[in-house]
Parts: sequence; structure tokens; C-alpha cells
Amino acid sequence: MSQPSLYGAVDLSALAAPAAPAGGEPASDPNGLVVDLTEELLGEVVARSQELPVLVAILSARAQGSNELRATLETLVREQGGRIQLAVVDGDAQPRIAQALQVSQVPSVVALLGGRPMPLFTGSPPVDQLRPVMSELLTVAEQNGLTGRLDVGEEGDETPVEPEPEPLPPLHAEGVAAIERGDLEAAAEAYRKALAQNPKDAEAVSALAQVTLARRLAQVEDPQAALAAGDAEGADLETRLVAADVEMVSGRVAAAFDRLVGVVRRTAGDERETVRKRLLELFDVQGPADPDVARARRLLASALY
Repeated sequence: MSQPSLYGAVDLSALAAPAAPAGGEPASDPNGLVVDLTEELLGEVVARSQELPVLVAILSARAQGSNELRATLETLVREQGGRIQLAVVDGDAQPRIAQALQVSQVPSVVALLGGRPMPLFTGSPPVDQLRPVMSELLTVAEQNGLTGRLDVGEEGDETPVEPEPEPLPPLHAEGVAAIERGDLEAAAEAYRKALAQNPKDAEAVSALAQVTLARRLAQVEDPQAALAAGDAEGADLETRLVAADVEMVSGRVAAAFDRLVGVVRRTAGDERETVRKRLLELFDVQGPADPDVARARRLLASALY
């Protein structure tokens, strides 16, 4: 949720005109709270994202954690009382949707806001880590005028009651306020102060890493050119580091980690230490529970020792 630099890099709004089903009745109702998304319904769901945020979950029966993630997301979406729609994609049956959203890992979750995708996370984080994501998504949606609401009054006893959000600690609230006004330097300072008070504050560690990543990416004018430069033979260290940052914010987390582990294998001394530290920062961005982080930690250990 804290990767705004490439937000809107892909615009799906051209798909907003409802597409006619290939035949028969559609598999799900795009006006509902939860949609099983197909190519035939993609245009309608993109159109819905012009009114309210849509969570798109790309899942697979072959991917560990997909079933648990769907159940978790359905619970969280129902808690929002119709302010968020959930669109579930079978990544095996609908590979072109995943391709359109630039998703290379399953499970992955992307938000659609005004026809534009914003990568949120990969893997299957626990529900307590995802509730703040829902709150931040609604904040971003409100800032962009996406305040529509689905009519969920027919769900009877299942009509959700939105829980009262827990107040943020003062320095965390200061960091969030700074992010909202676009002052990333002040946000970073607030989270550094929080860590000075409590070095074990995992949320402050992650927030500081995300803000630091956003500050670096603010200097990247052309993400695609940065990727191409990072892939070029003979690219220098800084160019490869920038390419990994772009991959992170694009949702290609495993690719970013693999890129930097490869650089660790080919370097020594100060350069290797620079890359190692950058990897640890990106691990903090993704969070320790992410399976890509666990995998990359093993690869890094192997590369170092």
C-alpha cells in the first residue's frame, strides 16, 4: 500500500465499457460484493473501480495459501459494508488478466482505483496485517473521489458492522500525516523517532523501509527505461539497485530479490555489503511473513557463505 510512485503506470480504463459475455449467463454478478472475475466481466469491474476501490486477488489452486487468502479477503471486504468490491481471478484459467495487471506471482492482490492498478501485496498475510491495508486503501480512494458504495442490504444477518479503527501511536500518526501531505522526508523522520523509542517496533521498521523506497523511486522518471538499463550487460551497481526498486513497486518481488542476490554472488567487499543492506531493506518493505522473503533469505545466506 505504500508504493505510490508507480501508481497508475498501467491504465485499464479503456476496458470500462461492459463487454458482452461469450455465451450464457456470466459466472458472477459484477454488482455483488465478491466477483469471480473472467475476461468477459473485466470491463464491468474496471468500470466499477471508477466508483469505488476494487481488490483483485489473483489466486490458484496450485498456490499455497490461495484458499485461505480468499476467505480472509471476503471477511475483510464484508467488514467494509460495500465500500470495497472483491474480484477473484483464477490465475490458471485467466492468465491474460494476470498479464494485464502485470502480476507474475500467485497469490497476488492488486487494487483497482479509477481504472488503474496499484500492487498491494503477494502471499497470504494474516488478517491482522491486512486490516490496516483496507483502511489505507479506503483513504487513498476517498482522496481520489472514489466514495461509492455497493448495496449490500440484501445480505441479511451478514450485513457487516465496520469495526472502530484503533488509534495510531503518536509518531505513527505523524508519519501517516506526512505521507498524506507528500512530505516523505518528514515521514521518515517520524518513523526513525518511533524506532529510537522502540527498536522492536515492526510496523515502524516496515513503514520506514517503504517510505525510503518511495523516496528513491521519486527520482525515477521512466520505470521501464530503468528496468531496461538494469538488465543491460555491464550495468553498474546503482543501475541494478534502481531496477530492483522498480520491480518491487511493480509487484515483481521475487524478481527484485533474485536480481540482487545475483549481484551479491558476483561482487565482493563494499559493493557486496551495499547490496546486502539493500536486500535487508527490501525484506522489511515486504514483511517477514512473506514467503518470498523467506526464500530470498535462504538464497542470500547461500550467496554469502
